[in-house]
Amino acid sequence: MSIEARFIVQPGDAFTLNVDLRLPGQGVTAIFGPSGCGKTTLLRAIAGLEPCRKARLRIAGTTWQDEKTSLPPHQRPVGYVFQEASLFPHLSARRNIEYGLKRIPMSAQRISLDDAVTLLGLEKLMERRPAQLSGGERQRVAIARALAVSPKILLMDEPLAALDLQRKQEIMPYLESLQRQLEIPILYVSHSPGEVARLADEMVLLDNGMVQAHGDITEIFTRLDLPLAHSDKAAALIEATVAGHDDHYALTLLDFSGGRFAVSRKNLPIGHRARLRVIARDVSLTLAHQQDTSILNIFPATVETLSTENESQIMVRLKVGEVTLLSRVTRKSSTLLGLKPGKQVFAQVKSVALLS
Repeated sequence: MSIEARFIVQPGDAFTLNVDLRLPGQGVTAIFGPSGCGKTTLLRAIAGLEPCRKARLRIAGTTWQDEKTSLPPHQRPVGYVFQEASLFPHLSARRNIEYGLKRIPMSAQRISLDDAVTLLGLEKLMERRPAQLSGGERQRVAIARALAVSPKILLMDEPLAALDLQRKQEIMPYLESLQRQLEIPILYVSHSPGEVARLADEMVLLDNGMVQAHGDITEIFTRLDLPLAHSDKAAALIEATVAGHDDHYALTLLDFSGGRFAVSRKNLPIGHRARLRVIARDVSLTLAHQQDTSILNIFPATVETLSTENESQIMVRLKVGEVTLLSRVTRKSSTLLGLKPGKQVFAQVKSVALLS
């Protein structure tokens, strides 16, 4: 069941949020954009916390808000996770999570306390108070508390923003578990392309309160008319499947529609679905397949479009099988190679990151 969200909100003088979205009823949708573009306002409107000039919200086939109906916040089955865990300091982790259970009758509980605790790996932390927990552990308790209300939608507003790199790496596997195991939609606000590349299936790109783009995350990342494809870390995301392992050279082999990647050995089973990130600056282009090279991952590709980055660089969007790659090259290289739409080339991928 999809989410229909139509809001016109004017939270202040800075901007007006004006969105009309149909979002998937399962999986992670990233809400992405610069500071002040309306990401948090959108989540607050869904939760019923933001006065709206106009609103229509349907979730799982039920109308939460329209011209005739407006469920108050306490009647909306929403789980909300903020930047800060905001736990009750005098309560244990267990009692913080149980606090959320007071909102709903037993008959409406679809996610049990034990399930939430297991999903977030909190079994050994339940009797500790917040002061005895790390930042990542506190945030996991906050997520479990949000799940304890058996929400029909989980809203996450930059849940990793207050954590250092080590704590982010600690909590990320648990967020991936939510993505795989929860049968509810998750709206995930973040400033980090790396976070959303790892977690999200879809992306809504906001700018100044308006939807700049919305769709499959692999498409949004590589559209040359959008800012993500022109950042210093512009990258393509590729869905691949573990095909095997080369034990002699300690490599893992991953198949995708354009061929096979070889990456450093990962302890993953055959058939495992994985997401790869290939940064544009790590993709070079040649007109012939090179033989005497240290680069293992070389694929035939077709130039789709080109976009001028600056006076010295060009961004090239390539088709490799059914997937898209980006390559940042110099203007001189583009001229020498005769790059233009339809040109057949070979993409040499110097480095690839396995995200999941």
